[in-house]
Amino acid sequence: MAQRIILAKLGLDGHDRGLKVVARMLRDAGFEVIYLGLRQTAESIVAAAEQEDADAIGLSMHNGGHLTLA
Repeated sequence: MAQRIILAKLGLDGHDRGLKVVARMLRDAGFEVIYLGLRQTAESIVAAAEQEDADAIGLSMHNGGHLTLA
């Protein structure tokens, strides 16, 4: 069974091209990727990870807000 990873853009950052590239690379490497999309909250990401029984969470953020949000 493939390992399951949640990928999400945290906060108000609206740039997702890089995270989509990472998602494709992980899928090609055999991971099951669940991409939550843009403008997620820490709470929504954790809830999705629990619901999906994810093995890992990958966050992407370009403005440094992850230091206070995650």
